[in-house]
Amino acid sequence: MFHSFLLFLRKAAAMADKAQTWVYAEDYIPEREIVTQARATAAELGAEPVTPGQGAALRMLAAVSGARAVLEVGTGAGVSGLWLLDGMAADGVLTSIDHEVEFHKHARRAFSAAGVSSQRTRLIAGRALDVLPRMAARGYDMMVLDAEVSEAPAYLDHAVRVLRPGGTVAFVHALWRDQVSDPARRDAETVVCREVVHFLRDSEEFVSAVLPVGDGLAVAVKR
Repeated sequence: MFHSFLLFLRKAAAMADKAQTWVYAEDYIPEREIVTQARATAAELGAEPVTPGQGAALRMLAAVSGARAVLEVGTGAGVSGLWLLDGMAADGVLTSIDHEVEFHKHARRAFSAAGVSSQRTRLIAGRALDVLPRMAARGYDMMVLDAEVSEAPAYLDHAVRVLRPGGTVAFVHALWRDQVSDPARRDAETVVCREVVHFLRDSEEFVSAVLPVGDGLAVAVKR
């Protein structure tokens, strides 16, 4: 009994250390004030932006790939867009799709306040699954999926088509409220997220990894 109690205490301490490590990783790259302001706007609009840790990871991925053409599904108030633009090549263009016109209005304000040229952003209003078929095949270096979870598998089908060889797809909310790892969780959103990360893991078309930032960021490079 005493041995079991000690084991419980050790596990509890390990979990506390893990939580502290997660907070450290999330705060590792401080957000710029303009991003913090966009995050506050997103909260007012009811949009759920990427966390600072996810944003930093997206910026790094855009930088390491030298991305000049990035396609984003889910603009929100521009939080993820600001992170991406900061990592992209100086002449890179961010194309972002969202069905909420109000979101685009605030995203444009955030980009302008950050000193981003209007020529570096292309905001498209509409349902993603209606817009994506019009995107150029092999026309993008990176694609970020941060919209309707239920439609994520369909977004991935388009990612295969629009990404260049060596291009990166990033799926936000990949661990879905920390529920994907629990096989007992069978709600619709968790199941879809689990299917997406498993598809990326098992697909011969991608080399993938899951980053434990925010509530998960699945990243895969197209072969």
